[in-house]
Amino acid sequence: MTISLPESFGKRFGRRSFLVSVGLATAGAILESRSTAVAAERVRIGYQKFNTLNILKSRGALEKALAPLGISVEWNEFAAGPQLLEALNVGSIDFGHAADTPPIIAQAAGTPFVYVAKEPPYPRGLAVVVRKDSPIRSIKDLKGKKVAIGKGWNVFNLLLVALEKNGLSLKDIEPVFVSTAADARSAFQQGSVDAFGTWDPFYAVVERSLDVRTLVDGKGLVGNPTFYLASRDFATKRKKVISRILDEVQKLDVWANANPEEVAKFLAPQLKVDAVDLERATRRRKYGVQPITKNDVISQQDIANRFYDLKLIPKKISIKDAVVNTDFLGNP
Repeated sequence: MTISLPESFGKRFGRRSFLVSVGLATAGAILESRSTAVAAERVRIGYQKFNTLNILKSRGALEKALAPLGISVEWNEFAAGPQLLEALNVGSIDFGHAADTPPIIAQAAGTPFVYVAKEPPYPRGLAVVVRKDSPIRSIKDLKGKKVAIGKGWNVFNLLLVALEKNGLSLKDIEPVFVSTAADARSAFQQGSVDAFGTWDPFYAVVERSLDVRTLVDGKGLVGNPTFYLASRDFATKRKKVISRILDEVQKLDVWANANPEEVAKFLAPQLKVDAVDLERATRRRKYGVQPITKNDVISQQDIANRFYDLKLIPKKISIKDAVVNTDFLGNP
């Protein structure tokens, strides 16, 4: 059935309907614009294999925590700390994590970042390994030998400290610099180096899958903590967001300490690493978000001074310059 309206109806209500339609369309456009602006605001997080950030990413807990702030999350995986810090330098990410050495290299290169928190020391999570039947029995035996290592790796600092403790220096060995853990392992398997440096979870994989012997790990030599880092601009403007991120990480850290088997099973398919290897790595570390302390500044400064003395960084740096006096672990 068709309903015919009088012509006078259109004359009386046409202009009013038009104005209402325009008003609704304008309001809709404004709401859409605001919605787009909110959706466009996001935090870009860089992460590496084997950290609770992996679990945080998979569970979607951070997305839920930041939703009330109108912020989405973008995740970016990196092969190692130096690559992650470079992304922070060029503005590709806002927040990430790395061990003790990569931030030293980055700060010397002028990367505008700050330390915001840390995870506990993890000295047994990195090592220099040799073949099980190698005549190299001690660090002193590395003299004149080829060692595959990454220039900005945490295990590079371990190697330097171990050499110093045994009266040697970097000049006494032949470092073969590589970019990834896979490159170091490949050089070793091909027989082009005598030893190589690695870290968990790659270290745990190597222990089980290759016929190797640990020449030295970090115990008694280096702390090897994980640091949470943010761009200086992001840390200045988005303290509340950083606090939310750290709060969610801490919740997972409590769970991870109590459930190493579950951590391994959860991460195995994501990292494409056997659960048995991940469990081995998990059992030799402790999780827990902690504030940056004066001792952390001193330890990082020691590394920075060592790298400068060896001409591994172009200038002296002050770690204090990359530490802001803000409590990022406070209530968000």
